[in-house]
Amino acid sequence: MSKRELIEPHPGDKRYVRRDEQGQFKESDDVGRSLAQDRRQHAQAESKPGHGDRGDRKR
Repeated sequence: MSKRELIEPHPGDKRYVRRDEQGQFKESDDVGRSLAQDRRQHAQAESKPGHGDRGDRKR
């Protein structure tokens, strides 16, 4: 699985995206909604850098 990449298609719309092997978008999440959801839940798994949606990070 590729790392998440932060893009801003137009001002005020930041998104986390993942690309497939051909470089096309495979998955896309709005930053604000993604961060809000992270605060609501505690994951059982620990994630690696660049894969924050796959689990929690140690602080």
